[in-house]
Amino acid sequence: MPSPSAETIYTRYRQACARRSLWESHWQEAYDYALPQRDAFTRAPRPGEKKTDKLFDGTAPDAVDQLAASLLAQLTPPWARWFGLTAGTDIFEEEEAAIAGLLDQTAETLQSHLDRSNFAVEMHQGFLDLVTGGTACLLFEEAAPGAPSAFRFTAVPLSQAVLDEGPTGELDTTYRRSTLDADAIRVRFPKAPLPEWVKSEGTPDSPRRFTVIEAVVPDGVRYTYHALLENEQAATAKPWVLASGDFDSSPFLNFRWLKAPGEIYGRSPVMKALPDIKTANKVVELVLKNATIAVTGIWQADDDGVLNPANIKLVPGTIIPKAVGSSGLTPLEAPGRFDVSQIVLDDLRSRIRKALLVDQLGQADGPRMTATEVLERAAEMTRILGATYGRLQSELLTPLVSRGLQILRRRGEIPDIFLDGRLVDLQYRSPLAQSQVQKDVQLTLTWLNAAASFGPEGTAAVDLPAAVRWMGRKLGVPNQLIREEPTAALADMAQAVEEVLAAEAAPGETNHG
Repeated sequence: MPSPSAETIYTRYRQACARRSLWESHWQEAYDYALPQRDAFTRAPRPGEKKTDKLFDGTAPDAVDQLAASLLAQLTPPWARWFGLTAGTDIFEEEEAAIAGLLDQTAETLQSHLDRSNFAVEMHQGFLDLVTGGTACLLFEEAAPGAPSAFRFTAVPLSQAVLDEGPTGELDTTYRRSTLDADAIRVRFPKAPLPEWVKSEGTPDSPRRFTVIEAVVPDGVRYTYHALLENEQAATAKPWVLASGDFDSSPFLNFRWLKAPGEIYGRSPVMKALPDIKTANKVVELVLKNATIAVTGIWQADDDGVLNPANIKLVPGTIIPKAVGSSGLTPLEAPGRFDVSQIVLDDLRSRIRKALLVDQLGQADGPRMTATEVLERAAEMTRILGATYGRLQSELLTPLVSRGLQILRRRGEIPDIFLDGRLVDLQYRSPLAQSQVQKDVQLTLTWLNAAASFGPEGTAAVDLPAAVRWMGRKLGVPNQLIREEPTAALADMAQAVEEVLAAEAAPGETNHG
């Protein structure tokens, strides 16, 4: 099957833009109230423009920042091992020990390149878009030779991303729309010949900017890449091809917070809380207006030919002339008070923080938490973010690790390891993923304590070396610390543990587990 031509891809891009236009007003409203620093969707951005002049309440922007930071710490914590590589389902148990060290070394190499790259900075920007707009796009490129890391990341703003679903229903068709001047186009595509209408447009002081479209479209098992220059001089003109090629895996990682049936783009928690956010913003605006009236007051004056209201300034020490016998300048009593606004505002802010998971994922109010509180908070986070975390695993984390391995394989820094689930599988070790692991380990420890309470008969049914190795793998212990083959020392240690458990469960003594 031949790859799609540049004209076909450009036609698909225009169709995707038409579908995307239905979302732009909704995104603009969400970003205005929750993340006003980002680019505009429905209006042309101006350098240095004020973007917070309509924002009176800062609860939503603060909650968005906290939720994005919590997602970064819970899913992809910087400078920490949030993933691991383990043997797949087709590997026999006796072969796991032989490849365990190789997989650990490969994971360490991948983690080292992530730590030396700009991954943490750009990933946080992507989470900001995810929380506010419901959809985010992360560009994962290979860095130039000689760079500190083999990886280079770019958080593509939602204002530049035009997405579409591929033949398999996945969000794997990406169009990035950006505006560049002629010099920036030459730097980005040094080998591309430019048309005459690009070379002659603009002035040195105010160069004209042109629309560049980078398209990555699935083509069977590979991805076709085209960089197109849109000809704005003629609506029916064909786009100018700047570059073309293909990828083994898509460099664009598109992920969503919540997907509604029949929709391409995701929906965000800010969209869910937008009515409360707008109401809180309006309440604060009215409170400020009411405070202005309370401070300066509303005044009335008789038109006596002496008093000129246009020349009056209400400052201390001012002498206001008035006619003899007239009331002069008198205050007008306000019809009512606005004390109920604080009650309404506190309720609105509480609902906004709850919708954006600030209380669930944020720091505890108390200086210390007990172990039970930690486990309960982890269970609550797993319950709340279960569906979202599963979607982020399939749309963000797994493609990110797979593309990283593919880049390192091409560079020859790691062996030919493919993340297919059969030979090599991905293990998530982030704090959010470890909450379920801790629950499994806790259940296992409960079973071991229950088996010990039955005495020697119960401990005889427990394979302690196997249980220790299983818990080590679950908790992400390095494979070099886990002894796979039973030795005399390990057997003696297991026998000693069995004797201790049997002694604790002896009659006449209390077993505290």
